[in-house]
Amino acid sequence: MFSLPALQNSLIVSCQAPADSPLHDPDIIAAMAKAAVLRGAKGVRIDTPSHVAATRRLLPDTPIIGLWKQILPGYEVYITPRFEDAAAIAQAGADIIAIDATTRSRPNAETVASLIPRIHDELGKPVMADIDTLENAQLAQAAGADIIGTTLYGYTEETAAYPPPAWELLPALVAQMSVPVICEGGIASPEMAARALNLGADAIVVGGAITGVDLKVQAFLGALSAL
Repeated sequence: MFSLPALQNSLIVSCQAPADSPLHDPDIIAAMAKAAVLRGAKGVRIDTPSHVAATRRLLPDTPIIGLWKQILPGYEVYITPRFEDAAAIAQAGADIIAIDATTRSRPNAETVASLIPRIHDELGKPVMADIDTLENAQLAQAAGADIIGTTLYGYTEETAAYPPPAWELLPALVAQMSVPVICEGGIASPEMAARALNLGADAIVVGGAITGVDLKVQAFLGALSAL
């Protein structure tokens, strides 16, 4: 079983920005990642090969969870949907490859059950399975996932009625999974982060609440415009 001693009970910061933001630049993303690590984060989660590579140059020893968001016509899956996307992320320097591990259809007739072993065998990388339900977590673990993340809870058709964080799902995952469970999605405050660890998460990922400048500005303006 893959273990995460360096990340146990720790904060992982997701450093991402919208594609139309000036922050969506490899050097800026890498700088955000380094700032997070200098302030105590034990790992980072980074999207796209160029951003992973820039972060790796600045942080040669920090665990990087890498992914590549790809919007592909006809498919809802967008977090590292294909093996070729995983290969690019691995080559860029990611330590762990994050994939969408729901049962939604994906390109090239790939499935979670075929993709995870390929990443293990051909890339030599552990896999973080981003899931939405307990059933999909079980399927991902059976396929060989090294880490289960609650990343997609609330973001699929099946879970759209349940906004993140995954407070209802997390205890069940902790009780039934034999691999580490990471709570990701909707962690908007330090108190929420502490609650996730208290519920048994092995680590937490926080993104927008720390690095989401664009979304935070929009939220503030939305509140002001409603007055």
